[in-house]
Amino acid sequence: MTRRPWLRRLALTTVSAAALVSLAAPAEAATSAPASTGSAAVTASAAADVDYDTWQRDCRAVMDQALPYLKQRIAAAGSGEKQAVVLDIDNTSLETDFGFSFPQPANQPVLEAAQYAQEHGVALFFVTARPGILYAPTEYNLDQAGYEVSGLYVRGFLDLFEDVAAYKTAQRVAIESQGYTIIANIGNSASDLSGGHAEKTFKLPDYDGQLS
Repeated sequence: MTRRPWLRRLALTTVSAAALVSLAAPAEAATSAPASTGSAAVTASAAADVDYDTWQRDCRAVMDQALPYLKQRIAAAGSGEKQAVVLDIDNTSLETDFGFSFPQPANQPVLEAAQYAQEHGVALFFVTARPGILYAPTEYNLDQAGYEVSGLYVRGFLDLFEDVAAYKTAQRVAIESQGYTIIANIGNSASDLSGGHAEKTFKLPDYDGQLS
């Protein structure tokens, strides 16, 4: 399976979202220490033309580091500690560039780790650069893919003019202000992970920005 170009992917997501919305119409905030990071090594040649199997293998390599960490950290939770995991959506939680239908399927290596976390009482928060108009179809998609959504953060109108990394950091601060400890932050872009406010980060491959 080959990767669909970004514009075609965006068009499909927008059309699917519009259709779904139409059908549905009736019916602790201190700066954390720098987080340690798990990531997969990707060569320049691999970034030139990535296929589905390569992407899944590279995602699996990262999540094979993340899952043991989550098991250890969840088991070591302090008394009364509210643990959370923050996840990006496109090409992280969902197979956005490889999903040829709506709802788009989950990125299986990420889903497996997320389901372990949610089954052990960890809240899942999704922070995306998607605009607010896509809130309802995005929440529906995540639910259908098998994620339990404790919170979904999409960009409001003014957020569209803000640096994405700064926007995403602010949402993690907001999550911490609800009393959560963010034990892991998972994404495929530097803007998903920079800015702190997570104990550990895990970067999935984006192949020099080809997978947004």
